[in-house]
Amino acid sequence: MIIKILGGGCSRCDKLFKRVGEVVSKNNIKAEVLKVDDIRDCARHGILMTPALVINEKLVCSINVPSEKDILKYINENS
Repeated sequence: MIIKILGGGCSRCDKLFKRVGEVVSKNNIKAEVLKVDDIRDCARHGILMTPALVINEKLVCSINVPSEKDILKYINENS
């Protein structure tokens, strides 16, 4: 599973990256978590505002930083 955090490095992007990493670690999920700041990759997913959470190339959340519970739900729904 590939999980991407799309964003240019703002505090919310950093927070989402950290939170996703914690969820993956706590739940022993086999995933590669990537932080992507390439504007072309953001545009490819139709992102206008960051951060955005992409799981296996599917946009699941953007603009806000979801809770750990919601992140785990998104992972389970898209694995």
